[in-house]
Amino acid sequence: MHEFLPKMIGRKVDIFCGGAARFRGEAVKIEGGVLHLRDEDGTVSYVAVDKISVIREARGGEHRAGFLPVAPNDR
Repeated sequence: MHEFLPKMIGRKVDIFCGGAARFRGEAVKIEGGVLHLRDEDGTVSYVAVDKISVIREARGGEHRAGFLPVAPNDR
């Protein structure tokens, strides 16, 4: 993950950290093992790189960085 993440800087991404921890935003930078992720409102979330299990380029839809609720059928 440490080698791959720098390629995602400047792109809008979806981040999954396991369970219900999901984030969306623009990957701004990586510093000290932490990914800085800016959402559409300009709020920055800080995600520990070693906790990221999946990262992908964001598709359409309105998600914001932060914890998203998980429907009972998604578990």
